[in-house]
Amino acid sequence: MSDNPKTPQGTTQADEPRLSSASSSNLTTSAGGTSLKAESGAETVIPVVEETAHIEKRAVETGRVRVSTHTDTVEQILRETLRDEAVGVTRVPVNRTLREGEAAPQIREEGGVTIIPVLEEVLVVEKRLVLREEVHVHRTTSGEEVEVPVTLRRQRAVVERVSPEGEITEVPPQETGS
Repeated sequence: MSDNPKTPQGTTQADEPRLSSASSSNLTTSAGGTSLKAESGAETVIPVVEETAHIEKRAVETGRVRVSTHTDTVEQILRETLRDEAVGVTRVPVNRTLREGEAAPQIREEGGVTIIPVLEEVLVVEKRLVLREEVHVHRTTSGEEVEVPVTLRRQRAVVERVSPEGEITEVPPQETGS
């Protein structure tokens, strides 16, 4: 306990300066504190204190993570339709002599059949163009369902957390949108 007598408010007389209501005083504030001048000329300095806080960050190791990949194989059946196109060739004899000035027939398509004219020049007293034959090409398309077994590989990551004490725990995988 202090040797100073207590005031009714519970503080000691030495803890706070007291001013009587009969005396007049001047109160000035400076950067280092507040000065109080009484009529008697004595000056009391009350220090003004300000606290500041500084934050520092540092890295603290709370554990480690070990990631490894494992490859799993999955047997799967793939289904796909394979298309096959066959070509049939038919020779159609025409043996028609083209008239003088008549243009040679061009390759054409009629009803899904490609027709290729085969021309031959024949020596006569005069030269004439004779259509010997036409080659008709037919196309047929067929489909076949096939099943082919394939081996697919998929990798998955295994994440293990290693604590500072060396204890290893596996981190469960998180679902992704894929």
